[in-house]
Amino acid sequence: MRPSLRPLTVPGFRRLAASYAINDIGDMVASVALAILVFDETGDPLATTALFVATRFVPAFLAPVLTARMDQLAVGPTLSVIYAFEAVLFLGLAFLTENFSLTLILAVALVDGVLSIVGRALTRASVAVMLEPIGLLREGNALFNLVFAGSTAAGPALAGLLIAWQGVAAALVLDAASFAVIAVLLAFAKGLSAQRADAGTWAARFKAGFAWVRNRPYVRRLLLGQAAAFVFFACVVPIEVIYAKETLDAGNAGFGALLSAWGIGIVVGSLVFASARRLPPLVLIGGSTLAIGAAYGGQALAPTLLVACAFGVIGGVGNGIQSVAVQTAIQLRTPDELQARVSGLFESIASATPGLGFLLGGLLTALFEPRAAFGVAALGVVLVVIIGGIAFARDPDPLITDRPSEPELPEERVPLSATGTRDHSPPR
Repeated sequence: MRPSLRPLTVPGFRRLAASYAINDIGDMVASVALAILVFDETGDPLATTALFVATRFVPAFLAPVLTARMDQLAVGPTLSVIYAFEAVLFLGLAFLTENFSLTLILAVALVDGVLSIVGRALTRASVAVMLEPIGLLREGNALFNLVFAGSTAAGPALAGLLIAWQGVAAALVLDAASFAVIAVLLAFAKGLSAQRADAGTWAARFKAGFAWVRNRPYVRRLLLGQAAAFVFFACVVPIEVIYAKETLDAGNAGFGALLSAWGIGIVVGSLVFASARRLPPLVLIGGSTLAIGAAYGGQALAPTLLVACAFGVIGGVGNGIQSVAVQTAIQLRTPDELQARVSGLFESIASATPGLGFLLGGLLTALFEPRAAFGVAALGVVLVVIIGGIAFARDPDPLITDRPSEPELPEERVPLSATGTRDHSPPR
């Protein structure tokens, strides 16, 4: 079997990958369906903003606490309960389409947002514990990245088709059914890795995760840099439709073409990451982040839709590499017992920080025009890369010097080599 597909032979991996895909697609279908429902019922842009705050921003601060409570439980049953609960929540949201209450929708969406982040964090942590000891973590993350690329492309399209065909309620009911199916699959899954038992309280475990990150400069820099990058990555998201329809005068079809071009790039980038096993993590992270910045800069100056789409492919390639490269670099340095908490922190950052980018992009467009938002996003991304490069350059060998201290490094874990892979050479 090709090395890139070997994780599929590990017991439990395929079911985790399937659950992750359904979670991602479900999130996208729900986001589209609920946004349409809330705006159609209220006609108020502030109501849709409140929906974003409830589904992404607030959950980002609550999810790490719940993750610390649940990361010592058996993985399969815990994820099964989470997805089953999400299925019930989506049935409730479907009921609310005929009995509309903005307050109830926001409350249910908030709970689902928290569970979604916790589910992704526990899944990522289980994959790391399962694959890192046998040297397949990078390949496993590459497969998850392909799942992400597919769900990014399929989720909005599926939501649009379902809503156009049967309405918002039907889309939410189908979403509930998909979560119920995966809950059953995970309830009987075998081979799912569990984290090492920790006798401490959930509050102590929650604090320990933050303390560990705070005392690991390499991981801390990656998380802070990614938080800043997410702000600028998201800067153009809310104004892309205006950019396509008014700036480029390309209409709805042009907007769809821009999204498709970016999606094609994500698929290509996912394949590049899967094959670039020998490149150091920082090279992948820096190069892919610059690709996104270059794409935004090109789109800021693009005279036609075709040129904008070409730069969109470049940005998508960077998008398909950047986030998974950061996450892999962090996972390789995180002890098994902290994987869920650190993954939860990463997922929370990914949910919370784009909100600042949305506000920045909207403000720049209101004051100037969409091209200004693209230009600022490009400059911000490049600035993040420059500052990050300077920060990492201060440490001559962060992959070694950032190694956890002996009491925190279980004996069976193998230390990192200077290339970011596991060093299996005999001790000197």
